Amino acid sequence: MSLFELIGVLTASIAVLGYVNHRFIRLPDTVGITAMGLLVSLALALVGRMVPGAVDWAASFADRLDVTEVVFHGLLGVLLFAGSLHVNFSDLARQKLPVLVLATVGVALSTLLVGFGAFWVLGWLGLQVPLLWCLLFGALISPTDPIAVLGVLKTAGAPKALETDIAGESLFNDGTGVVAFLTLLGIASGNAEASLPAVARLLATEVVGGIAAGLAVGYVGFFLLKGVDSYPVEILITLALATGGYALAERVHVSAPIAVVVMGLVIGNHGARSAMSAVTREHLFAFWELLDEVLNLVLFGLIGLKLLALANGGSGSWAAALALIPVVLAARFASVGLPALAVRRWIAHRTPHAVKVLTWGGLRGGISVALALSLPVFDGRDTLVMATYAVVLFSLLVQAPTLGLLLRRLGIARR
Repeated sequence: MSLFELIGVLTASIAVLGYVNHRFIRLPDTVGITAMGLLVSLALALVGRMVPGAVDWAASFADRLDVTEVVFHGLLGVLLFAGSLHVNFSDLARQKLPVLVLATVGVALSTLLVGFGAFWVLGWLGLQVPLLWCLLFGALISPTDPIAVLGVLKTAGAPKALETDIAGESLFNDGTGVVAFLTLLGIASGNAEASLPAVARLLATEVVGGIAAGLAVGYVGFFLLKGVDSYPVEILITLALATGGYALAERVHVSAPIAVVVMGLVIGNHGARSAMSAVTREHLFAFWELLDEVLNLVLFGLIGLKLLALANGGSGSWAAALALIPVVLAARFASVGLPALAVRRWIAHRTPHAVKVLTWGGLRGGISVALALSLPVFDGRDTLVMATYAVVLFSLLVQAPTLGLLLRRLGIARR
């Protein structure tokens, strides 16, 4: 299949999934299309066992793609920019302490709990995956997906303050989760020093440098937007920020994910209010929402091909993948609940049942899939990729549709 044919198939698939979701399933568009894409790719993986040559075709096509290059130098920056563009900075500033604690301490706790939990569960199932790679799985599955979260919160009716906590945490834990993932990946591959001072220096440089780079490039983009009144040109400027700004941050060796999140906040708030007309704002936000949905479907198409290529694997990998779903949920509950005790004045006392809602509302999506696809080859890689797929599927098909019901049962829904 040529590149043009592949693009045609993906575009037609997205259109069909969008139509079916809108007419029959009625989930929020992003969540519904993504969830259906997951189901289709799962069906392909299962059918691939019975179609002669399907597995070999998928394996040869997947081998032609440099997944790490596609993810980290193509999709990731755009997905993170799209997520941060939709967050209200004024609301976020009022909730900065709980958001900061959940997006840093919470991610670190979740990484450790998922990593050790996965190591124990996989060992109990007879799969010997090294602890460091299990911790990498913890880092990639800990970030929640901002677009999926925001799409569900629009209809779930969560209290406003709690909605800001969930949305803000999901935005910034993408950045911290990716930094943790890359740090652990460097240690696992032998490209980074494993001592605590070296890791602390690396994290500080990445985070602080990423924030500074994001502010600098974001305000350059803001002044460029202020000088024109043409929405096609302004959309191109934001695309340049998401791609060129990401590349620049990598070149100066700071956290590109955090930098592009900050750029999105600058443009989505300061830029949208002061540098754009109402027509431009409408077109710009619609463009980025559509682009995010399309790229999420591309990601799940890629993982569908990977699963099809792995269709000859044993059932043990799938059993392990399903067994890790409750591990991730339990780790999410603990990694939200323990930090919430430290900031209970801003979370628990203000909104009852906050920890329960934060746990169930922690939806995983494209970022986790992107990181899983970028893992290098090692014993147990296929199992961890399948586990990522299973957790994301459970998140979008079970947690997302029932979040509104949970809020009503707890008596804290706004409507």
